[in-house]
Amino acid sequence: MLLDLPILEKGSFYFIKDGNSHFILEDKTKRGLTIKETSIDEKLNVKADKGMIHDMDGIGHWVIIRWYFPKDSYDQSKVLEHAEAMEKKYTELRELTCPDDD
Repeated sequence: MLLDLPILEKGSFYFIKDGNSHFILEDKTKRGLTIKETSIDEKLNVKADKGMIHDMDGIGHWVIIRWYFPKDSYDQSKVLEHAEAMEKKYTELRELTCPDDD
């Protein structure tokens, strides 16, 4: 079960978990989203769980909930690079949409 896996790294927007044969990068912003399919993420070329979100016009968009990086091809530091890039993107988005009122 994914909930029981040890957490190796965590950020504000991600977890990296230790699976048997994979490092699992989980997007915290997609928690609770129902998995609609598992397929290859075209960008990273690894297996990914995907869900569907709908915008204000009712148009559905596929989003990735978690990625599975095979341990025989990726080490933890490489997965962390992807996680930190996601962290940076979400932090910039948050700063853009919710600036501090200092």
